[in-house]
Amino acid sequence: MTRLGTGIGWRPEIAEDIARLPGIDWVEVVAENVCPGHVPDALLRLRERGTTVVPHGVSLGLGGAERPDPERLSALAERAEALGSPLVTEHIAFVRAGGPLTGSPAIEAGHLLPVPRTRDALDVLCENVAMAQEALPVPLALENIAALISWPGEEMTEGQFLAELVERTGVRLLIDVANLHTNHVNRGEDPAKALDELPTEAIAYVHVAGGVERDGVWHDSHAHPVTQPVLDVLAGLCARTTPPGVLLERDEDFPAAEELAGELDAIRAVTAAGVTAADAAPAPKHGPHGNGVPDIDAARERLARAQTALLSALVAGAPAPEGFDRRRLGVQSRALTSKRAGVVAKVAPELPEILGDGYRRAFGGYADGRPMTGGYRRDAMAFVEHLLAADDVRDAATRRRLTLWWQERSGPAPLSSHPLARFARRARLVLSGG
Repeated sequence: MTRLGTGIGWRPEIAEDIARLPGIDWVEVVAENVCPGHVPDALLRLRERGTTVVPHGVSLGLGGAERPDPERLSALAERAEALGSPLVTEHIAFVRAGGPLTGSPAIEAGHLLPVPRTRDALDVLCENVAMAQEALPVPLALENIAALISWPGEEMTEGQFLAELVERTGVRLLIDVANLHTNHVNRGEDPAKALDELPTEAIAYVHVAGGVERDGVWHDSHAHPVTQPVLDVLAGLCARTTPPGVLLERDEDFPAAEELAGELDAIRAVTAAGVTAADAAPAPKHGPHGNGVPDIDAARERLARAQTALLSALVAGAPAPEGFDRRRLGVQSRALTSKRAGVVAKVAPELPEILGDGYRRAFGGYADGRPMTGGYRRDAMAFVEHLLAADDVRDAATRRRLTLWWQERSGPAPLSSHPLARFARRARLVLSGG
């Protein structure tokens, strides 16, 4: 297994800081944010000096009821090859539902949602993982996610679910210790029990990230410093094995380079205090698998109905499925809307500039009961179309700027990315408000 060392999530906002930070052995980049033919210069320079780069996918939805999209798999494979990566990673999650299996419109979550720890979900996940492994040129590792909600009627613990997944597919694991802490606060799950049940020999690397607790709910924000409880979970993992790599994630509200360096030093101190892999106790054996060969098509249909019902409640205003905590569904729904608004603001940064402090409120009104059915760029367009059609923008200058923004992006040809073209667009937006 590849020894990675200490790494950090590469983001354009901190690219210069990452280049100067001491002791960075490798970086992880969001796969969907990298175009194989246009790898950012800062990332290429890191590669040239020997820094390993690992693409981390967020959109495959291997835990969903549908089989993985060949085009998404091909795109992930292309990124692994373009970056010379020793492995690729994704999540144990579903990100979309509906579609042919349910005879209903396809809808997108815009974020990672937990799969139920049931036989049906595990059977579907194992087949999806096998298909992904066959399509990818390098080994695949899957990450446990943070969750705000619990599925009713689960049949396995997280550790048991992951252990059987590894046993049946040979997939590697990306263990996020911050997510184990999140699930401890939000779902009452014991991180130590999960660690005891994990097949530690399958760990490819570890994520460490910050979060914040509000009203008894832990939000895995990746925008706050790493807390001591998360470092304690990391210490518990390192007492069982020496992970091949540990990586610090930070996605927003980036601190100064000195603060990032301090967090990396704290992570190094915890990992250095752990035992070696040779000293770790062997992973416990688990109970037998489900009996016989699963009827995978029937399992997909059952899982599709369950996931569509949940996602419809979260993003389309449908009733809460039986057995779910309605208050937690509300928390999850608001978190999805906030995440969606944040990504749209990054994809279309002119919109929060045009709308100012009213951007979040306006987006919340648009997203309420309107699920995302395409990508974030299409979502940004639909948001502006909604504002203009509903006559929600009373200020004439703001309305002119939104109209111009929409007109420039609604034609058959894509906008040029040339700096002069970008400058001209920005100038027209400014002038239209005068």
